[in-house]
Amino acid sequence: MKIEMTTPLVEIDGDEMTRVLWTMIKDTLITPFVELKTEYYDLGLEHRNETDDQVTVDAAMATKRLGVAVKCATITPNAHDMERFPWLKKMYKSPNATLRSALDGTVFRAPITVPCIKPYVTTWEEPITIARHAYGDIYAAVELHTEEAGTAQLVFTGESGAVQTIDLPKLDGPAVLAGYHNKDASIRSFARACFAYAISTKQDLWFSTKDTIAKVYDGRFKAIFAEEYETTYKAQLDALGLTYFYTLIDDAVARIIRSRGGMIWALKNYDGDVMSDMISTAFGSLAMMTSVLVSPDGNFEYEAAHGTVTRHYERYLKGETTSTNPIATIFAWSGALRKRGELDALPELVDFADRLEKATLDTVMSGVMTGDLVSLVSAEFAAKSVNSQEFLDAIASRM
Repeated sequence: MKIEMTTPLVEIDGDEMTRVLWTMIKDTLITPFVELKTEYYDLGLEHRNETDDQVTVDAAMATKRLGVAVKCATITPNAHDMERFPWLKKMYKSPNATLRSALDGTVFRAPITVPCIKPYVTTWEEPITIARHAYGDIYAAVELHTEEAGTAQLVFTGESGAVQTIDLPKLDGPAVLAGYHNKDASIRSFARACFAYAISTKQDLWFSTKDTIAKVYDGRFKAIFAEEYETTYKAQLDALGLTYFYTLIDDAVARIIRSRGGMIWALKNYDGDVMSDMISTAFGSLAMMTSVLVSPDGNFEYEAAHGTVTRHYERYLKGETTSTNPIATIFAWSGALRKRGELDALPELVDFADRLEKATLDTVMSGVMTGDLVSLVSAEFAAKSVNSQEFLDAIASRM
């Protein structure tokens, strides 16, 4: 008897090797056990191109309507991709940026840890969770390239008609310019989400920017976090013996490396993008990190934190067998199914998600794993490298 669902998930398909794994995971680990209900959106690059990226907007709106989404990794095309895919109409924006802009909120990323894989940073004893602001910054920037010398201004015209103008340094030749923004409301929801998550998980909260350089932009982030801490969350944190700590990002990096871990590290959008990769790799592998976008109005989007694994996909197209690590994508599915079960009061679906994660980690601990993990396990641990389908079959046998 399969587990029944009442409300569909928003299923957002993606690109390259992760798209291949997506189907393998569903066929091997999900649909044999769950009567899966999804509302499907194909964010593969070809379909985004065919729809002029409207499908990405549609997926975001569906997530706001249904409340829970699970997303496969996708390509954000660059100049090289325009050569790889000559049929592309343009370099489309990051699908994740479009989704996050629509949903707002905060991305929480935490490494998936197993005892047989020790962190590269020997002082780390507990996982470090990255809380990444999911709105604005360079992901919603406007950009300009000029071939000549000249002047540029940043101009804001208020609804009242008031105009504020700032002159950029005079350009003496070809140059690039960018303008990015953020909103007080989004920064405040980011701060509240971070404090609430720290309280719910009983972890210290660190926040870092570079307000000594970006005195207005980063300074606004720092001020809003301080306001929320003092007016709303300080007493709750104190009662739990938890700390809120602000420092400059360069100082935070140095402190993180020498810490024992176990904290939530809140970062602006781009900083969180970079540091989450560093944290996941230092704990073992980029393929071993969970990622969930939590919006202020209670919507959730689960995904793997890594990319589309192009190198393995090129081998797959040649008919070669690959040993691509599917764990982060499995945990995206389990996270979304668990949340769907919690929201719809389906304890059997929540239990299934828990068992799927345990079966996955127990398979690794049994010594059966993909090739990327074999070189990471402790020297005394007997590890066997298997291909992706064999790894998924081993998990299924434990279910």
